[in-house]
Amino acid sequence: MLNAKTRWKMKDSDQHKIAELAEELNVPPLVAKLLINRDLADADDARNFLFDTGGSFHDPFLFDDMQKAKDRIMLAIEQEERILVYGDYDADGVSSTSVLMTVLTDLGAQAEFYIPNRFTEGYGPNEEAFRWAADEGFAVIITVDTGISAVGEAKLAEELGIDLILTDHHEPGPELPPVFAMIHPKVEGCSYPFKELAGVGVALKLAHALYGEFPDHLLDLAAIGTIADLVPLHGENRLIAKKGIARLKVTDRLGIKALCRVANAQQNEMNEETVGFMIAPRINAVGRLGDADPAVDLMLSRDPEEAKALAEEIDGLNKERQSIVAKMTEEAVEMVEKEFPPSENGVLVIGKEGWNPGVVGIVASRLVDRFYRPTIVLSFDPDSDKAKGSARSIAGFDLFKNLSMNRELLPHFGGHPMAAGMTLALSDVDELRSRLNEQAKEVLSEDDFIPVTELDAEVAVDEITVESIEKMHLLAPFGMNNPKPKWVIRDVSIDHYKKIGSAQNHLKLVLAENGVQVDGVGFGLGELADHMTPYVKASVIGELSINEWNNRKKPQIFLQDIQISSWQLFDMRGIKQVTKWAPLIPDGDRVIVCFHPKTADTTLFKGEVRYIQSESDLEGIVVDGCNLVLLDLPGDRRLMEQLLELGRPHRIYAHFHQHEDHFFSTMPTRDHFKWYYAFLHKRGSFDLKKHGNDLAKYKGWSMETIDFMSQVFFELKFVTIEDGLISLHPVKVKKDLSESPAYMRKQHQYELENELLYSSYQELKTWFSERMKESAIVEEEVEAWT
Repeated sequence: MLNAKTRWKMKDSDQHKIAELAEELNVPPLVAKLLINRDLADADDARNFLFDTGGSFHDPFLFDDMQKAKDRIMLAIEQEERILVYGDYDADGVSSTSVLMTVLTDLGAQAEFYIPNRFTEGYGPNEEAFRWAADEGFAVIITVDTGISAVGEAKLAEELGIDLILTDHHEPGPELPPVFAMIHPKVEGCSYPFKELAGVGVALKLAHALYGEFPDHLLDLAAIGTIADLVPLHGENRLIAKKGIARLKVTDRLGIKALCRVANAQQNEMNEETVGFMIAPRINAVGRLGDADPAVDLMLSRDPEEAKALAEEIDGLNKERQSIVAKMTEEAVEMVEKEFPPSENGVLVIGKEGWNPGVVGIVASRLVDRFYRPTIVLSFDPDSDKAKGSARSIAGFDLFKNLSMNRELLPHFGGHPMAAGMTLALSDVDELRSRLNEQAKEVLSEDDFIPVTELDAEVAVDEITVESIEKMHLLAPFGMNNPKPKWVIRDVSIDHYKKIGSAQNHLKLVLAENGVQVDGVGFGLGELADHMTPYVKASVIGELSINEWNNRKKPQIFLQDIQISSWQLFDMRGIKQVTKWAPLIPDGDRVIVCFHPKTADTTLFKGEVRYIQSESDLEGIVVDGCNLVLLDLPGDRRLMEQLLELGRPHRIYAHFHQHEDHFFSTMPTRDHFKWYYAFLHKRGSFDLKKHGNDLAKYKGWSMETIDFMSQVFFELKFVTIEDGLISLHPVKVKKDLSESPAYMRKQHQYELENELLYSSYQELKTWFSERMKESAIVEEEVEAWT
């Protein structure tokens, strides 16, 4: 047995509906399964989703204040008033700023941008920046991807005579800022039909209104911010991402081309993963370590040399960011394990002086991956007596809602159900931790702390083809609410498996079903090879892909988890050194057994070994569901059988060590005994001490064989033995060899040895299975009668 690392959660599939939809759309059943499980069972809806038929962008003037905002901006342009675009320092904010700066520049506005420094100013609008803007003569400030929580700053702008136009998408608080115009899809009463735009999506709508037509040339920027901000990729967000990726592949924007070069990304092969894992992290790195201005400058650059220099600078910052994150994560994990163990903390709230506040969000995500707890990571600043940080959550714990219940401790915070940023007094950190842990007890159960893997559907090996996987990519781009499909293949044979990679930390295997095979690769799953056995059947989950090598395409599955439901036999009979395999046995729920005292005295598991020499020693042993380790062979088969009658282990580790060769590779036959008896009859007597070894050498036997046959003859009263001298008994008796206790013990031991020690792997597993099956049948009969 091998337990899955996460809870696998999968929707039920209606096979009839799958077949109908597959036929109507002319797609493989695999694609139809995905569509139905993503609430796209209607053929027209599914067709629109797959082939972009019927999908279009909404009228930007459905935003209540859009006309008002446009009129004010156009007036500012006409009257040559200065406009300040006030953005944010993440990829969404940088993209939003770049979008609005592009349209304002195109329209001839006197526009500049301002992005606050994460370290000195923090998130969102601040009074000092607004006073600076007033002193500089800016008549209009347009926020992008920020501002919905800036109630005090909006009031100040009004006092300073600045018209503040707010564009944002973050969750509105109980009090909205008093602004000249608000373009926000989530504020109460907003009639705009799509509520889940990213910040750059909202900025794109304003650009649309200002241009008077949809700005296709800005879709490359819009796609970066939309994908990076992890908003749901359906509706307009899907259109932005899909059309934007197509635009990115051919964009002539110098900054993006330069960023692709330093990231070793092929521009013509750009997809959502390129944006999410190569482009966006580099843009984010700038604002995480300093001013985000270079990232905007890169997006707006029209000078090849400038773009090249900026891209290289940004790539260097990203490498520095990676190093900082690795060190902070190591320190954070140690802090959690020592000071705030997950067993006692439903929410992790940790912080430290000197931690870079620009990467605390990444570290929080790493801790969620490690401990699966809602997590807040804070950077402590004793000079200001403040703690600044970021939070990441798990399913079932709405961060924004739960943090909102503690507003008096959080003068500045904002975010979403799954992520948030905040500032609070150092003296309030412990109180916040205490409160959030109490809140977690109210809404989270023990099961909620076990990670969940959402699965799309079950798939058979013969359904996994190059064609079906290519068709599956019609659902791309993948992201929030349209995740990359994860599949389960149930009870499939594993024909072959091995560790791969220089560190042997990856797993490669071959899955086989109904004569069809598919390769599987599990990055970082190499250790699972130590917990799998030959001929095993397993259930696996992962993502399907196409492996192309030498112009040959093959389907494969990128493994993410493996589950084995049946018991497993681990054959350790040929490995004499216990130290080579002992570390592979899981620590919990293990029962380690030996049948000889010498084994218990010399084993690695000293103090943990159960020594069994009689049936009474089996009392209190629980083998059902355990990892049963058999260090040596019993002298009596019945002891082994009685042990297995106690329950069904999840795993059996069979070592069967022998301290000495006191068992024979062959059992002496009756011809052996017949010759030896004739030899003694001819000699009358024979000195075993003096000449026993010579006799053994002459016959090619072992001395143990001669001693054993002598003992059998003695028990049958065929001979007398005195001080090593063996002589035939003067009175002849007729007895069968089976009447000798030593002969019967050896016969049973020989049979047990052949069955357990010298059998093949499959024969040994069958031996165990038969006895556990008999145990299970008896147990079922008892239950039926009681």
